[in-house]
Amino acid sequence: MRTRSPDSALLAAEIRVTSTLAMIFGLRMLGLFLLLPVFSVLGGDLEGSTPALIGTAIGIYGLFQALLQIPFGMLSDRIGRRPVILAGLVLFVAGGAVAALSDHIVGVIIGRALQGAGAIAGVIMALVGDTVSDQRRTRAMALIGMSVGGAFVLALVVGPLLARGLGLSGLFWAITVLGALALLVAWWRVPRPGAQTSHAAMRSPLSLWQLAIHPQLWRLHLSIFVLHLTMTATFVVLPLMLREQLGLSLSSHSLLYLLVMLGGVLGMVPLVIRADRHRAVPVLGIGVMLLALAQVLLALPVETLWWYVMALLVFFTAFNLLEALLPSLVGRAIPAGTRGAAMGVYSSSQFLGVFIGGQLGGWLLGSGGELALWMAAGIVVVWGLLLFGMRELPKLESRVVPLEAGRDLPDMGQVLQITGVVEGVVVPEDGILVLKIDTQKLDENALNEWLGGRAQAV
Repeated sequence: MRTRSPDSALLAAEIRVTSTLAMIFGLRMLGLFLLLPVFSVLGGDLEGSTPALIGTAIGIYGLFQALLQIPFGMLSDRIGRRPVILAGLVLFVAGGAVAALSDHIVGVIIGRALQGAGAIAGVIMALVGDTVSDQRRTRAMALIGMSVGGAFVLALVVGPLLARGLGLSGLFWAITVLGALALLVAWWRVPRPGAQTSHAAMRSPLSLWQLAIHPQLWRLHLSIFVLHLTMTATFVVLPLMLREQLGLSLSSHSLLYLLVMLGGVLGMVPLVIRADRHRAVPVLGIGVMLLALAQVLLALPVETLWWYVMALLVFFTAFNLLEALLPSLVGRAIPAGTRGAAMGVYSSSQFLGVFIGGQLGGWLLGSGGELALWMAAGIVVVWGLLLFGMRELPKLESRVVPLEAGRDLPDMGQVLQITGVVEGVVVPEDGILVLKIDTQKLDENALNEWLGGRAQAV
């Protein structure tokens, strides 16, 4: 009788966890994105609605996500990822129901805020980092990022169709159902604390401020902030531009988005492959340049369909590329023992961009939208300039070493002198030592001699 090797069993477990988390992330983000292509059009029918409040209703979700990602990430470092993920999804479902039952813009804003309070994006990405080995972590993080990009483009196609058939209240009920599906998936398939092969209870050895300004992380925090600011601002103003300048109905928007989405995916794939096999930072720069170009093309006063098709094709290529690439780079850069808190900072940056992008688009909606696009283009250019000097991040492996009770804590100065050991942190509360290792440079014999064979790769 054939038995599976430990390596094949580990790979199967990694695939199962990664696919589960990508599904949860995608369902939840699909619920968020469904509003983007329609709310600036349909939100005007709500009682008390103004352009600024429409922008607030879109962006308030991001504000609460930004405020709570770090506390949720730190909480998950202490009590485990699974209970925090479940609690966040319950809040998301409750918020969707509140918004669906509201016919006033303020009620919708309250519901969206409650949805945003389920701030679990960072926790999900931290769990990927906990449970997937470094050899496959880049692809796992990319899959999470691609689930966001896929949810985004699917929402742009399906959102207008659902809105036409169900109305705004029905669309919120559809979002609530998506949240409930994500909750069921999480309940049945996210690892329970006893079965989790991670070090989820680790305490962060760095302050949040240190994580925010970390020399390898701050540019990535900035990147996800600007990417989602640009995306949200664009899709606050774009639906009205397509309707008023081209005379396209909402159902026609769906067909347009579907066509450019397919082209964008085809354009993104070779760039992702190049980033995974060679150097990722130059590919990141290409994505930023494409995003800036897309904003300029959309802002120019050319009111023809083919021009919008070209501009959106460039936009989707850039967005899908960056959404897939950034999480994998963050996973490489996170200091040892800080995954939950660091992913919280990263996700806070992402959703702060959603909030500010929504506000920017709402405030400038009355100008026709072009000014918001020009401002977003300028912000992307500044982002690109700040990326100069970013160095390539090595692919590192995390190893957890259990510490024997009653023995003195290890001398970190000694282990950090071993070739290939990049970082290390002792977590005495949990009785473990966490190391980050450059496997291409590691002196394995020296490490094994120092560890006495106690290291366990994770």
